[in-house]
Parts: sequence; C-alpha cells; structure tokens
Amino acid sequence: MKNSKFVTKKWLNILRVGYFLAIRQIKGSNKATTFLIVFIMMLTFLNLVVVSGVLIGLIEGGNKANKEQYTGDVIITTLSGEKDIGHSHEIENTLAKMPGVGNYSVRYLESGQIEANYKTRRDFSVLQDIAGTQVVGLTLEDEEKLSNISKFVVEGEFLNENESGYILIGANLLYRYSAGFGDFFASLDGVYPGDEVKVTVGDNTKTFIVKGILDTKVDQVSLRAFITKADFWRLVDRPGLNANEVAIRITPGSTITADTIKSNLVKAGFAPDGKIQTATEAIPDFLNQIRIAFGLLGNVIGMVGIVVASITIFIVIFINAVTRRKYIGIMKGIGISEKAIEISYIFQSIFYATLGGLLGVLIIYLLLVPLFNAYPLDFPFSDGILVAPVDGTAIKFGLLLFVTIIAGYIPARNIVKKNTLDSILGR
Repeated sequence: MKNSKFVTKKWLNILRVGYFLAIRQIKGSNKATTFLIVFIMMLTFLNLVVVSGVLIGLIEGGNKANKEQYTGDVIITTLSGEKDIGHSHEIENTLAKMPGVGNYSVRYLESGQIEANYKTRRDFSVLQDIAGTQVVGLTLEDEEKLSNISKFVVEGEFLNENESGYILIGANLLYRYSAGFGDFFASLDGVYPGDEVKVTVGDNTKTFIVKGILDTKVDQVSLRAFITKADFWRLVDRPGLNANEVAIRITPGSTITADTIKSNLVKAGFAPDGKIQTATEAIPDFLNQIRIAFGLLGNVIGMVGIVVASITIFIVIFINAVTRRKYIGIMKGIGISEKAIEISYIFQSIFYATLGGLLGVLIIYLLLVPLFNAYPLDFPFSDGILVAPVDGTAIKFGLLLFVTIIAGYIPARNIVKKNTLDSILGR
C-alpha cells in the first residue's frame, strides 16, 4: 500500500515538473514559430475532417434531396410483380388518423411516351421526337405540402388544379438539360412552355400543353412528367383506382420516427399491399457503396495530412531538444528526472495539437458546416454538403492528438537519454 502511494506521488511530481517545464518553454518560444505549428495542426485537422466530409457530403446531399423531394420520411411503393398498391384508400384513411403523420402525397403512375414534333413531322423519314417516361398523376396541394415541388419549376409555371390539359415535364427529359449525360436515354428537342405535346399511355393518346419545366437533381422527379389527378384518370384506362406511390412526411418536431410509422403500417396489415420503406432504406444500395468508398478515400487523404503533421512535430521537437541539449544536461545534473523532461515535450505536443484541433473544430461547426448548408456545392447529381458528425470528428481529434504525442515523445527521448556530461559539454 505504501509502495503504491509512493509511486503515485512520484508520478504526480514528475507530471507537475513536466507541466511546469512545458509552460516555461512554450512561453519562451518564438511566437511566430508557435503560431506556425498551431496553424499546421489546424490545417491537418481540417484536412482530416473536411475532405472526407465533402466526399461523403456529395452522396449525403443527394440522399437528403431524395428524402425532401421524393420519398418523404416513409414511402410505400408497388411490390415487385404488382401493378399498384393494394387497398390504397384504406392506407390513406389510416394515415389520416395515424399519430406523427404530418402530410402525405398519393401518386398514380403509368409508363408512357411524349412526342414533341407530331404536328411538324410531315415526312415519315423524319424521326419522331419522342421520349419514354412515367406519367404521374398528383393531388397538387398534397404534393406541394410534402415536397415543395413548385419551387423547382425553372421555366413556365406550376400546374393548377382548376385547369385541365396541362403537363409539367422533368428537365432530364429535355435535350437542352440532359445533353451532358450523353445518349443514355431519349430526350425531347426544342420543347418549351406553351408548346403542345402528344402523350401516349397504352392505347390512349391525349395532347397536353407544356405548363412548365421541372428541374431537380432527383432522377425520380426530373425524369417524370406530371399532370393533375383528374387528367391522369382521363388519360389512363385501368380497372382499379389504387395508387402506385404514397410518400409520407412526419410532423415536424414529432418524437415519432420513420421506423415507428413503418412499424405501425406493417402492424395495420398493409405489408402485403405495398413495399413500405423508410427514406434511408429506399436509398439505392450502390449509393451506400459509393458513400463508403468516398469515406475511405477521404480518410486516406486525411492520413497523409496526419503523417505530414507528425513529421512536422517530430522535426520541431527534435530541433528544440537539440538546441536545448546543454540545458537538458544541466536539468538532469541538478536532479530533474528524465521522465519529467520527456513529459514536458509531450505536454508541448499536446498543446500544439489541442489548440490546432480546437481552432479546426470552431471553423468546421461555426463556419464551414453552416456555409455548406446555405451554399451547397453544385454538382450534376447532388448539392454537396459537409458531413461532420460530432462522434466522428471527436475520433479524428483523438487520432491527431495520439499521433502528435508519439511524434513529440520519440525525438525528446532520443535527446534526453544521452549522457548527462556529454550533453552539458556539447559532445
């Protein structure tokens, strides 16, 4: 017991002396050098967090847009092999009474074709200006509440529930918007608001006037054509009145989660009628794989920065220790333990890493994250944001601190273990 107390007291004294020496040395060091080291540590930490955060944010931005503009928090779609969602009206009635459901949009879908040049195509040798798409019938007010769809109209106007014979076309169905994607799918050329197009669904054909062009980075929206629910049933000839998609939005501020909504729908017996997924589950698997790959790539780039920072600290501590070799020898000669001297350099490393890391944290959460949210990076497939979860950032902070401590300890140990007399005499 006495032995244990003695060891504890001994190490406390070593830590106190080491801390005192570190403070003295930091105060006496060149301010410009200290600033430069802290600045390097800050840049290293930013590199470690921001690069991977931006790469992951490219995919996360797309997922966020997908949730806001298409799936909502929960989406019900048609089961594989089925033509529609069974018992759609019962699902609507259940959602209207279900706690936590803020609003929902019921969508009716049919595959069809849009032809643009049917009026001017007098010669059959001229190719049809035609594009395949999904024609979607909407209750406009419900869809607007769920996805704010009208704000993505870039040409013309949004549909009006009191008007008939108008269509809203997704931008990726038009050549002037989709030319950058190559020839992956057919697109319409020279279609503008006010033009008349012919829409064919099955054996039914009807002409519509283009009301507006809808441009988002969610393919399920920008590759579709939208009409009112009333026009949809005038165009489409099918026996049932069941829907094909139901997107559900949770009431803002509600404690109920998407998993709870899904679970409640399953318990209500609707699992055999449609595919019920949360927004996260509805994300295509290949996007999750890309997210993982981008995260690994960002971490690799960040690790290069960690190596650079550790080398920087190693060199700084080594030069510091070499230039103070004589003083180290004198300190050892007057009875200051080697451990206390080594720990003083470790404390210096901790100071540089902690101050640089904290500055990096402030820049990330007070400047960069709000900035990326307000002005996301404009990529063709998503609006890139900065993903910097607190737990992940804390782990990277700890990694930077650990590597810096090791990089500071090694050169200090190499100098301190030299013979005391040789150090004093500079031999």
